[in-house]
Amino acid sequence: MSKLVPLADHLVVKAIAKEKQTASGIYIPDTSEGKPEQGEVVAVGPGKKKEDGTLIPLDVVVGDKVLFKKYAPDEFEVNGEKVLILSESDILAKLHD
Repeated sequence: MSKLVPLADHLVVKAIAKEKQTASGIYIPDTSEGKPEQGEVVAVGPGKKKEDGTLIPLDVVVGDKVLFKKYAPDEFEVNGEKVLILSESDILAKLHD
């Protein structure tokens, strides 16, 4: 994948496919349900600038697994790979193992 460098408080996320299991044991892939809601951060911007020019750093780093608003990210394809770009404010939580 080409190196994407997000601007300001934007980040690039690779969707994490999640499967749901029905009561009868059938797995339903995330692709059948629409947009993903969790992913792994693969690139972060430098942060948002205040009016006085000082930089507010992001609270997420590359490698973090995050939950985000379902319809917040914009989806792009770069070199055949789908990535999501969203603002840090669209992140709802970090996932820890």
